[in-house]
Amino acid sequence: MSPLPRLYAIADASFGDPVQLAEALFDGGARLVQVRNKFASSLELLDQVERILKRAPSDARVIVNDRADVARIAGAAGVHLGQDDLNPADARRVLGAGRILGYSTHNLDQAEAADGLPADYIAAGPVFPTSTKLNADPVLGLEKLAAICRIVHKPVVAVGGIKLENVRDVLQAGAHSVAVIRDLLDSSDVAARAREWVKHVNAE
Repeated sequence: MSPLPRLYAIADASFGDPVQLAEALFDGGARLVQVRNKFASSLELLDQVERILKRAPSDARVIVNDRADVARIAGAAGVHLGQDDLNPADARRVLGAGRILGYSTHNLDQAEAADGLPADYIAAGPVFPTSTKLNADPVLGLEKLAAICRIVHKPVVAVGGIKLENVRDVLQAGAHSVAVIRDLLDSSDVAARAREWVKHVNAE
């Protein structure tokens, strides 16, 4: 797997049409975008992912939240799984080789276990309090994030409550990339905000 960009943008349907959001993120320079729509039917999600792929720049990668089957059918770059989703070994069989598989973890034990699974990166969080996930797990904080980054061998994507004001601390803790929803999408100009983010994280 080629290195992940510093910014891992998430086009979350709770902030609007994920197709339009993804397009704005691409326009702002995001080159890794996850499509997250927890309430879409399989057909609706597949349609959204396919439309996003048609709009994606040639150097962009599109990840599908939860659904390895949709990712494979649409031809997306990969899938991101949570602790309660299909396990990574089964998801890898669905995806096949050569596609990205990410896996969420919420503590050191889960991260260590994920290091031995067929996942390409490990998401760790929430680093800070977040309102974009219902029943969020306990906040990790920077010290526990740093401990995870020291112990695991796979790239760590930090997630949860990350803003421009605190992203430097997150990257200095050892995270390879930062996943961002609200601080990107809760903006009157998503593309402009994405440009700010890309410039900022690439300068770190």
